[in-house]
Amino acid sequence: MKRLEAVNDFVIKFANVNGSGSASANELFAKAILRMGVPVSPRNIFPSNIQGLPTWYEVRVSEAGHLGRRGGIDMMVAMNPQTWAQDVAELEPGGYLFYDSTKPLPKSAFRDDVHVIGMPLTAICNATYADPRQRQLFKNIVYVGALSVLLNIDAEQIRKLFSEQYVGKEKLLASNMQALQLGRDFAQEHLAGQVGLRVEPRDAVGDKIFVDGNSAAALGCVYGGATVAAWYPITPSSSVAEAFQKYCAKYRVDKATGTHHYAIVQAEDEIASIGMVVGAGWNGARAFTATSGPGVSLMTEFIGLAYFAEIPVTIINVQRGGPSTGMPTRTQQADLLSCAYASHGDTKHVLLFPEDPKECFDHAAAALDLADRLQTPVFLMTDLDIGMNQRLSEPFEWDDERRLDRGKVMTSEELEAGRDFGRYKDVDGDGIPWRTLPGTHPSKGAYFTRGTTRDAYARYSEAGPDYLYNVHRLLTKFDTAAKLVPQPVLLRSEQPTRLGVLYFGSTSPAMGEALEALSEAGIHVDAMRLRAFPFPDSVAQFIAAHDSTFVVEQNRDGQLRTLLINELEINPAVLIAVLHYDGTPITARFITAAITRQVHAMAVKPLRQVGSDD
Repeated sequence: MKRLEAVNDFVIKFANVNGSGSASANELFAKAILRMGVPVSPRNIFPSNIQGLPTWYEVRVSEAGHLGRRGGIDMMVAMNPQTWAQDVAELEPGGYLFYDSTKPLPKSAFRDDVHVIGMPLTAICNATYADPRQRQLFKNIVYVGALSVLLNIDAEQIRKLFSEQYVGKEKLLASNMQALQLGRDFAQEHLAGQVGLRVEPRDAVGDKIFVDGNSAAALGCVYGGATVAAWYPITPSSSVAEAFQKYCAKYRVDKATGTHHYAIVQAEDEIASIGMVVGAGWNGARAFTATSGPGVSLMTEFIGLAYFAEIPVTIINVQRGGPSTGMPTRTQQADLLSCAYASHGDTKHVLLFPEDPKECFDHAAAALDLADRLQTPVFLMTDLDIGMNQRLSEPFEWDDERRLDRGKVMTSEELEAGRDFGRYKDVDGDGIPWRTLPGTHPSKGAYFTRGTTRDAYARYSEAGPDYLYNVHRLLTKFDTAAKLVPQPVLLRSEQPTRLGVLYFGSTSPAMGEALEALSEAGIHVDAMRLRAFPFPDSVAQFIAAHDSTFVVEQNRDGQLRTLLINELEINPAVLIAVLHYDGTPITARFITAAITRQVHAMAVKPLRQVGSDD
């Protein structure tokens, strides 16, 4: 039987039971490899129920720095009998199955084309620990110890991680060290040399940081000047508000007086949270909420108010599987249409599409600027894969000379000097009116804020011309937004090609690897990563420059493709949907196979049908 052999290039997956304490041990495993200078990309796949259901933790080790899911598993650590069959089925031929062999399993439970490595984990822990909970928890550390031998992971890095985690907790430190050594001793005596996958030290991480997108977005909000956050807990966005609170406690508290220069409110529901954010934005505070698809559904009436009354609001949507409750702990990119056109009537909203934690940081700050500049709701469209999974990222950068862009805010001095103020009047041709903040002037600059129609001076009006003036001006403002949002990133093929591909967000890491694989197979594709909606002119130009353009996204209905057709009036025939929507992050193998199939189908010309006239 062949044996998979690889150095610093493999995928290992842990199959556990939720609530068993495995998550911290599996994360420890990934971080130890990272400390050896080898890039890793871990993903936690967990159920929405609190305890007892299956959970998985997939770690991709890639010296080349590939951070997307590859597809396929080289080694499975199978610790959950309930999912045994599907876990074993995922293994690549020649791969490795590591399992708890305390209880013997029939031969039929295994595959003939994988290498089986049994270790009596339960028996070892039962012989060492009397407490049932300790037996369960330390079993995870024992298998990490064994894997450190099998895969050549530097045990000293694991010990350093323990020392950092248990500072001042010597008893916990000693017991974890003991469990680690138990696993190492058994593996060295009984299992050495059974695995052809190895980790060797490298210097391939550099100055990159290891962080999740939700924390990055929260920090971006701090640097971007947000002082108000209102939210209601919902997976997978809750940690955005929690991280914002942590960062504010560190950076927004006056050390001399103890005064808190921020307000964070956990509202009674999503409707209340967006209402608070709209009120704060109207008052001049930079405010945001964090939610997911079901929360956006509840928020739509207030979002429509903010759009029509032109109030700055930032909404961080960490997308998950839908519709309805859907898959709360699975990832998708399926909220594009619901956010782009959120609320009834004719509405269009700005969407930003970060690809990684660094862009979560950058785009969160940019969203706050854009919301003020455009006086409108702005969505930061991340997802569970980016938001909740730690990944390697370029360090965050911030220019201390940068000033917050508050947009067109008329001052007291300008009002006092007699400057004309029409709250909804376009005086610059960009569709963006001037606004005042409450209390700017004792007698000038006041206006009614309403969700009903009005004229350019905010006076109530149901006259058709006044309504048309406002809604057409809002379209002009949306056109202005296309020039202000983050612009697309273009990746040219090494050879001239008539094929293009459009993609966005968390698809980016897998797409980068897929483009390499396609090029090696002789399929050359120009690529454009979209970073925002509305689409700049360069997007339509890119599509026009290619005979066919693949649109890769993680939803069932091709929502990005629909936006492109609707907004740019593109011929649907030239946009080919590549869709992945089972709740797992898209893989490089999936993209490569899907595009390859389509390209081969294009190359097959139909036979000429012979008719009676021939």
